[in-house]
Amino acid sequence: MLFSRDWLQEYYLTQLPKPEKLEDLLSLHAFEVEGVSKKGKDSVLDIDVLPNRAHDCLSHIGIAREIAAIEGKKIKLPKVRTVKAQKGNLKPLSVTIESSVLVPRYAGFVIEGVTVGKSPKKVQQYLEAVGINSINSIIDLTNFIMLEMGQPLHAFDYDQIQGYKMNIRGAKEGEKLETLDDQTLSLPKGALIIEDQNRLIDLAGIKGGKVSGISAKTKNIFLQAANFQAQAIYQTKAQLKYTTQAADIYAHGIDPNLGLQALERANQLLQEWGIGGKVVQIVDIYPKKVVPKHITLDIASAESLLGIPISKTQAKKILQDLGCKVTAEGTKLQVEVPTRRIDLSIPEDLVEEIGRIYGYENIPAEFPAASLIPPLQNLSVHWQDMIRNSMKELGFTETYSYSFVGQKDFLQFAYTQDEKSKLVELENPINEDFTHLRDSLLENLLKVIQKNQKKFDSIRIFEIGKSFQKEGKKFQETKMLGGLVLEEGFYAAKGIVDFLLQSLGITDVWYDDYKSKPQKSRAMLWHKGKSAEIRVGQEAIGFVGEISSATTANLKITKTVGAFHIDIDKLSKLASEEKEYHISSKYPSIVRDIAILTPPQTKVVDVMNVMNTAGGHLVQDIDLFDMYEGENLPEGKKSFAFHIVYQSYERTLKGKEVDALHNKIIKTIEKNPAWEVRK
Repeated sequence: MLFSRDWLQEYYLTQLPKPEKLEDLLSLHAFEVEGVSKKGKDSVLDIDVLPNRAHDCLSHIGIAREIAAIEGKKIKLPKVRTVKAQKGNLKPLSVTIESSVLVPRYAGFVIEGVTVGKSPKKVQQYLEAVGINSINSIIDLTNFIMLEMGQPLHAFDYDQIQGYKMNIRGAKEGEKLETLDDQTLSLPKGALIIEDQNRLIDLAGIKGGKVSGISAKTKNIFLQAANFQAQAIYQTKAQLKYTTQAADIYAHGIDPNLGLQALERANQLLQEWGIGGKVVQIVDIYPKKVVPKHITLDIASAESLLGIPISKTQAKKILQDLGCKVTAEGTKLQVEVPTRRIDLSIPEDLVEEIGRIYGYENIPAEFPAASLIPPLQNLSVHWQDMIRNSMKELGFTETYSYSFVGQKDFLQFAYTQDEKSKLVELENPINEDFTHLRDSLLENLLKVIQKNQKKFDSIRIFEIGKSFQKEGKKFQETKMLGGLVLEEGFYAAKGIVDFLLQSLGITDVWYDDYKSKPQKSRAMLWHKGKSAEIRVGQEAIGFVGEISSATTANLKITKTVGAFHIDIDKLSKLASEEKEYHISSKYPSIVRDIAILTPPQTKVVDVMNVMNTAGGHLVQDIDLFDMYEGENLPEGKKSFAFHIVYQSYERTLKGKEVDALHNKIIKTIEKNPAWEVRK
């Protein structure tokens, strides 16, 4: 809002600071000054008045009070006499209000015998300095009072009020009003309007109606100083996308006790400006009076909050400079807050006022004296961060998805009725796609693959989130890690799991036959011949494998998808930051491959145990690189293919020595009549 420095000087007993100094004072103690410009000999300050102070500082007197309080000085307010109605020749004006909530106070003077002319030159200059054009003495008077005191006024031509009756009510949808600026507004339902006996004459608090406007012929006026509900004015101007300066002030809320003071000040200026007229009727409808608030302020509490010593005398003076009435009682101050300060309600508000006027820049900056105790490490969060780092190293992207599944998912992922019944159902789902809590992260991850497969040749994604399982009438939450790799199969997924577990310090890892456990993973998701249960010692921690072709076909995913689904809570208990380092052998290794036919129920770990025992300490590693069941194999058989790594820490192994050891392993395997080494 724009403020004239010369106008502010009218209320100041001493010389105001220069514009630049004034800008600094206000910015440090009250409001940011967005700019200072020259208007002739005057300086105009553009002050960003904060919303919580709009009710008392959107006026020149309000800003003058702030400057005086900051400088610890006094201001001179205009002396106004109490007005009493005189006898006149006009018929009494009848005013009715349909809602005292929407109109807490309605005041006005019926003034007989005014002369409409030009306002004083100085007044015109003040108004023009802040961007308001001078129109005539009556209109200029209403604008001047609004900008001086913060109370919007509106002048009606008394003789144009039909039936000398005014009623304030909410508008009906679509009612129309032609305003003073020649616009015809179609009013929203509930907009505050004023009507006379036959027609609408005013959009209350926003803009006057043309039919009751002031003209050169006006002889009698009704000068209104109302208090309208801020919310009602704000909603109407927002709905109409139409506003005025008066509407903006009303929309922030104003002091209901200001109206009569503004009318008395206006009556004084009528005489000073030569407009004349006499008050023949006073209207003041004020059903629920607003009285000053009383707050008790403890000085010790104020010092504690501010962090500096503040004397009782110093605090009392600051609050008095801000317009409060203050009395001391021991170590406390009893403070009566003026009704214009709607923002002051509790002791802390008063402490804030003392602090800003004292000057926050005058409060020394000190570090707090406190013992800083580091928090206990949250191991769950720690290991999750470690998992994220490992997945990032492997080229994965983390995703986030909803914890829900619904009707489409049940069809796409072929849920059986039994599987669906084991899900946790929501009592009040948002829609049919979010009817149950998920029991696995893989379904939503697969939907991400489905949407993105055409854009990328290879996709690696993972999610850390909760899965939910029923336990009787209750349900359990389990923190899980789910991951998918597009165009990579079982062995790639297994290699990822190996790297992840190794990075977490978990070494006793082996892979067991896949056994469906509906509470952790659904059988339909996994490729029967290319999936395994991940075990650490005897603890089952998850699954790894390929997504079944039936599932990928339902989702129209055309490439192989490797997957893993691991219980993070179990990982956190098994993980360790302690690492053992072994010196690598300086002697070369020799690799031999072996393929074995076994019955379908044979476990990989059983075959590997036989080879390790037979090979002894020279067998450094055995890696399963292929597992196959299907065509071109004898009926009732499956094939395992292994890399066996031979290496010594003491010498270079000779080819004949490795051949002999490899043959020993073959013979040991073939001792089992159900096993056959493929030649």
